[in-house]
Amino acid sequence: MGSTKTDAIEAISRLPDSTDMEEIMYRLYVIGKIRKGQQSAREEPTASGEELLKEVERW
Repeated sequence: MGSTKTDAIEAISRLPDSTDMEEIMYRLYVIGKIRKGQQSAREEPTASGEELLKEVERW
């Protein structure tokens, strides 16, 4: 991924000219959420597959 601005411009440029503002905003929202998730995955500790299976078993 590039910079936030570059990613936004690329995402918008791939949309058809008839795309409404609501769709553009939704696409930018999704890109933001993906970037935030990627940052969290890099910075925060994650659970192993085994830890996740144990947690699911407790449900």
